[in-house]
Amino acid sequence: MRTRPDIVSQIPLPDGAVDVDEAGYLTDPADWSRAFAQYAAKAEQIDITADHWQVLDFMRAFNDEHGVAADARFVLKFLSETHATDKSGARKLMYRLFPYGYVKQACKMAGMKQPRAWSTG
Repeated sequence: MRTRPDIVSQIPLPDGAVDVDEAGYLTDPADWSRAFAQYAAKAEQIDITADHWQVLDFMRAFNDEHGVAADARFVLKFLSETHATDKSGARKLMYRLFPYGYVKQACKMAGMKQPRAWSTG
């Protein structure tokens, strides 16, 4: 269920405070920073690795280029290509990196707004 967008709080970060919605998603993706990603990862009990950064950087670049968050299928294709694996292997890797799902964890850590559709890819 989508949270109410009118419930906003501020998260203090070393590079300045950012606004997040009720579920912890940034209200403005332009406010994203690596410090926010680390904050969100800690809240999700994830220790960020180089593989996490690779996915988050891909998602940020996709958003910058296309003006929308990358659908999970684009991230799966990216993982498949960068890790020389098939679709099944990419999906397993995605869930190893983000065990509670693409939307709940990857999108949040990458600074995307909370998606309307809850596809976990």
